[in-house]
Amino acid sequence: MRRLLVKGHAVARLAASQARHERGRTVLVVLAIALAVLAVTLLASLGFGVMQTGEEQFDRAGQDVWISGESVELTATGGIENPITDAHGLAREVEERDDVESASPLAFHAVYVGTEPDDLELVTGVGVPGTGNTATGDGFSEGNSHYANGSYDGPMSQEIVIDPQTADLFDVGVGDTLYVGTSRADAPEREFEIVGLSGEYSQFLGTSTVTMPISELQELAGTTGTDRATFVTVTTADGADRDAVSEDIQRSHPEYHVRTSEDQFESMLGEYLLVLASGATLVALALLAGVALTTNTLVLVAVQQREELAALRALGLSRGLIAGVVGGQGFALGALGGALGLLATPLAAVALDRLAASAVGFENLLRTPPTVYAAGLLIAVGIGTLGAVVAGWRAARYARVDELGA
Repeated sequence: MRRLLVKGHAVARLAASQARHERGRTVLVVLAIALAVLAVTLLASLGFGVMQTGEEQFDRAGQDVWISGESVELTATGGIENPITDAHGLAREVEERDDVESASPLAFHAVYVGTEPDDLELVTGVGVPGTGNTATGDGFSEGNSHYANGSYDGPMSQEIVIDPQTADLFDVGVGDTLYVGTSRADAPEREFEIVGLSGEYSQFLGTSTVTMPISELQELAGTTGTDRATFVTVTTADGADRDAVSEDIQRSHPEYHVRTSEDQFESMLGEYLLVLASGATLVALALLAGVALTTNTLVLVAVQQREELAALRALGLSRGLIAGVVGGQGFALGALGGALGLLATPLAAVALDRLAASAVGFENLLRTPPTVYAAGLLIAVGIGTLGAVVAGWRAARYARVDELGA
């Protein structure tokens, strides 16, 4: 036992000596492993964040069941045509069920907004029933009064709630006005008063939004005759099984897709499989690149040190000990590179989080639970160990006594 400890101590000292001797290569290998670990931890954090953010947004919406049609269609003029027709009628029918507390139509439509007729930006218009929730301001004063039981001849409030990004873009707040329309030509004809600020739907959609009563959005979009909406959202009664409610509504309305909030989230996530697959591919490439770079570098170090290793062989060291010298280097480099990558992860995550918030509107998109750090450290040690095994094996082959005379 003591003999093994002595050999182990000797191997560690030799490995450390070799690493100090080649400081330039040591630094490069450590940085390579750190970058590989950083790429993996950031992409894993992004994957966790996407899943958790999506689930949080659906939970925040407070809806149990989502009714949707086919995919949203583009019209001949380039606008958006929502798939559900007679949305208010469908909502009333569903709301009559004993196991349903409420049902409401929800519509999305691309709209142009701006403070000047010749300075308009395209954002997502959201049509909601009721007064809506606002972080700042009083919200809609008249609710969905323009609907007027389907006649669409009630007064238009011409009030909107905007998200903080839109407010910053146009430097406006509660009490100011914006031109709103579904085309650049139509927008200057209608001026809406800002009655609140809310990031609820911009967080849900990941884009800038302006929210208004659904009947007024339908009026702007020219869909009052068909009463179109994107979803009808359902809140089940207390104690009701939303899975059973969803299945029952689906049987009654086979022409629509009826899903629980969890199923709807998974359905929307499925539309981004290509993005998710790309992220997984990047993780795999980061791993392969880190392994390949570390392995090749350590093999090169071993080859260039073959005279020194051959000298050690001539002194009586076994091939196992020589492989252990190079293997010890790889393990140590993997640990150092992993530690550096993990230390850089929080700072890089904050920077990337800010970039994501400005680009897609989602805040705190990157989540780094302890499992991400544990996986990063495991990967780092694995990369170093794999490189060490290959390099040590090659070193044992090159370290021959006849190399001294070469």
